[in-house]
Order: sequence, then structure tokens, then C-alpha cells
Amino acid sequence: MKKLIMSILILCMAVFLISCNNDSKDTTVNNDKIQVSVTFNALAEFVSAVGKDKVEVSTIIPAGTEPHDFEPKVTDLAGINDAKVFIYHGLGMESWAEEAISAADNDDLIIVVASDGATPIKNTDEGAIDEHGEYDPHLWLSLKGAETEVQNIADGLSEADPDNKEYYTTNAKEYIEDLEDLYNEYNDKFSSLDNKNIVTGHAAFNYFCRDFNLTQNSVEDVYAEGEPSTKQLAELVDYCKENNVTTIFAEELASPAISQTLANEVGADIETIYTIEGPEDKLSYIERMQDNCEKIYKSLSTN
Repeated sequence: MKKLIMSILILCMAVFLISCNNDSKDTTVNNDKIQVSVTFNALAEFVSAVGKDKVEVSTIIPAGTEPHDFEPKVTDLAGINDAKVFIYHGLGMESWAEEAISAADNDDLIIVVASDGATPIKNTDEGAIDEHGEYDPHLWLSLKGAETEVQNIADGLSEADPDNKEYYTTNAKEYIEDLEDLYNEYNDKFSSLDNKNIVTGHAAFNYFCRDFNLTQNSVEDVYAEGEPSTKQLAELVDYCKENNVTTIFAEELASPAISQTLANEVGADIETIYTIEGPEDKLSYIERMQDNCEKIYKSLSTN
């Protein structure tokens, strides 16, 4: 049923876009900036870091919206029609993206799948696979994953604007060096720990844990769906006690009440960490990832 609704939506989008005034299709308006449409906040930050003053970025998924549940309206997708570059994450994050591209009246649109080339983590829950696809999409919460995405974005912008390829390549290189510096700092710290078990509000940090050889357990699944049963919550309580978990890492959009209940049961603190699906606290991607790393490291280092 969800796929049928999405197909109807995309057909409506096609009619809407075709009816738009084609005279507005100059993709380098606004002082010759490249018009770039992205799906959510982390990608917008990467584009801005690479393209700087040569790009104009619009974001499809609104702030405060759970991206996994987002079903775009026709007006949400209209920006693809006027963009020079459309960047989406992939790995099943935006199930609507390919149909939206097909429906767009934009034959010259350059498509970038930011996660291309990364080694994905497979979903293990059959229900999640049927609904969302084979892979965990949360690659952007890995510093190593972010490096891959930034490079793909630089390649896409260079294709759209080959005269400024060196500019995009240099900016990407500098940003990737910043990501690598942060990774190296915390890889050393996490490597020194004995306890490497964390509990999160939803299972969004598998790639982060892969970066640093940590183990994640969670209140909700990869897609922040399905509150735990009484039995599952009891198992989480036992897990926390057995692994000396002193902090439950909650997120704004994933069952904070249940995370609090779990924390109360095991005498743990609650810490909020960033999923970087929307703009948060006026902090950059690197600032938020540094905050995540530090909070998780401090929690584990006190055990």
C-alpha cells in the first residue's frame, strides 16, 4: 500500500512539474551559483563545505521530521526540476528518490548517490528489509562514511561545473582532513577502553560503532519503529546491568520516554546525542560529531 501511494504521488508530481513554466529552468541563477537539491541536513552541510560560495543548496526533508517516515508532497519535490545537481543519500534512506528523478522535467539533472562506494551494513530484521530495504542507511553518522560522501559530492559538483573542479577538490580534501583528524583523535581514545558497549534510543549508530569497534544495543530498531515489548525491555535492562551501562543515549525523534524508563530501571543517566538528520543547536556536522564522540567516550571511560 505504501508503494502504491508513493507511485500515485510521483505521477501527480510529474503532472505538476510539466505544468510549471519551463522558462524558470536556468540552473545557475542566483549570481551563477549551482543549484543543488539535497534530501536532508547532513548532505546539505557536506555540499556547503565543498561548494561554499559557488552553490545554492535547498533541502527537501524539513527540520524536525523523522526522515524514515517522510513521504514528500509534490511541492516538496518541485525543486528537483530547477536543480543542476540532485544529491540523495541512498541505502534505502529515500525510497521515493528514483521515482522522483524519473518524474522530474529535468533531462540535464546530475544525480549523486552520496553513499556510493561505501561498504554497507545489512539489516537483519525481515520486517525492516521488506519495508525499507536490505541496508542500514545511517552511513553519515560514521566519520569514515562521511569522507566517502564528501568525495562523491565533490565529484558531482565537478561534473556540474568542470571549470571549478580544482576548487571543489581542494575544499573536499580539506574537509576530509578535518574528518580524519577527528576520527584519529577518538580512535585512539576508544581503543584504550575495555568497556565498548553502548545503548542508544534507536539503532542509528552501527556505522559509528564500526568506526571505533564499539557494540550497540538499542531501544528501537534501525528505523525508530516498534517500541520494545515488556520482554525486550527486560532483556535490555539485563544487558545494561551485565555490561555496566551507565548512560542511555537518547535522540530527539526516537522514544525518549522509553529511554528514560530504561535509564530509571538501571540507574543510568540520559544523554542526548545527535543523529544529524536536521539542523540542531546551530552546530556544524563536525561539532555535533565531536560532541557525540566525547559523550560516548566519557560514558565508557567512567565504567
